[in-house]
Amino acid sequence: MNELEYLRIISGQRQDWRARLLYQPCLRFLSLLYRVGVGFRNRMFDWRLRSVRTVDVPVVSLGNLTTGGTGKTPFVAWLTQWFQNQHKQVALLSRGYRALPGEVNDEKLLLDRLCPGVPHFQNPDRCSSAVKAIEKGAQVLILDDGFQHRKLGRTIDLVLIDAVCPWGHGYLLPRGLMREPASSLRRADFVIMTRVDQCSVTELDQLKQELLKLVPADRMATAVFQPCALINVADETVPLESVQGKRVWAFCAIGNPAGFRLTLEQAGFDVAGLQVFADHHHYSGEDVQEIGSRAKAADVDLILTTCKDLVKLSEPMFCGIPVWGLEIGVQFREGRELLERMLQGLVD
Repeated sequence: MNELEYLRIISGQRQDWRARLLYQPCLRFLSLLYRVGVGFRNRMFDWRLRSVRTVDVPVVSLGNLTTGGTGKTPFVAWLTQWFQNQHKQVALLSRGYRALPGEVNDEKLLLDRLCPGVPHFQNPDRCSSAVKAIEKGAQVLILDDGFQHRKLGRTIDLVLIDAVCPWGHGYLLPRGLMREPASSLRRADFVIMTRVDQCSVTELDQLKQELLKLVPADRMATAVFQPCALINVADETVPLESVQGKRVWAFCAIGNPAGFRLTLEQAGFDVAGLQVFADHHHYSGEDVQEIGSRAKAADVDLILTTCKDLVKLSEPMFCGIPVWGLEIGVQFREGRELLERMLQGLVD
């Protein structure tokens, strides 16, 4: 079973007898075991039976409750820029998830472009990375995907919640996408609901009411990801206004492909089709040829992908069709001043 088929099963899109009577019950049983393991681990930290390494500079952790798809990378870039505007030396700490041996992963490649000159340490041992970053002059550490990484102490715990699928299909891994129960949000210092433009007002209100049981209202914000421009592998950019309405073929290897398609449609593109690959997929020559062939058959003007996918590519055109990445930025709807007030307490 590949990753895409697995997602169809846990989301309920696949409803044949094997999915309903075999796969889902087995996954549900494994989720119960996972819940026991996660609960035991968290209690060990809560009761201080496992040590936490603290450092002498502020540590801002940015994480989530579910696997992938909440938009951490744009928020890491936003946080980095915010601290740089406060004249602080920032360093990024991440695990290096799904990097090929001897290489870095797509998130580092993208963050190196979004945050030029900012040191980025990739190591599963983020305590070790923190020490090295401070030795090199870092004044603030941003811990990417750090909510579950409790070995390194943090000053502020920020958690992103995808408003479209906030609770990971209602189950912990592997039956759903939840890394921890929703009750773990009580550990969070601030919660940001993302992609609030892609759910209904009723759904958003319901999510806010559920979060209010766990997080005070003055520790919540809402945000969207706003398309800014198109960029290619040569770092050439074009404004969205010049290409809106074009017929495009899209592809991506991210945690929330449906959200990417909706973003393209909201930006004014005519999406002829979307090819979805497993999260963090490394593209082969065969992949490039297949994408180009399908785009050509669909008679499109452009091939579009995410910037996280673009940094893994080297060809500016597939089968003669230009390939562009969609640049997006963070735009707050509510609560930005509350978050900035909390962050300001770290630099005053």
